[in-house]
Amino acid sequence: MNDHLPLPLPDDDLEAARLAVLKVLDQRPAMSQRELSRALGLSLGKTHYVLHALLDKGLVKVRNFERSDRKLAYAYLLTPAGIREKLSLTRSFLARKEVEFEALRVTIAALRDDLTHQTTEEAAGDGRER
Repeated sequence: MNDHLPLPLPDDDLEAARLAVLKVLDQRPAMSQRELSRALGLSLGKTHYVLHALLDKGLVKVRNFERSDRKLAYAYLLTPAGIREKLSLTRSFLARKEVEFEALRVTIAALRDDLTHQTTEEAAGDGRER
């Protein structure tokens, strides 16, 4: 199991937020909503919204437990459907990021070519004004 938390998320990527919440809760089910919010870099309201959407869909279930300081806390457990959804979201997210990565790689290569071409022209003493 991978014990690192996902990087903070852009606030407008709901699919990424759902995946990140599922991943974190799979690793640390006793994490509070506030801790989850901080770990993901999301507002507490968005964290609450995403978590409750996952609960409503039956992808996560909640269990009460007593913490060592005698306070009641919750554990958010992935259901079998939640585990399947996490896998599906991971596949979808990875495919999307691979397409974005390829487009970025092409853009970077084109920019490098432009820079090399401009540097060559400059070195050759091309007197054109830019």
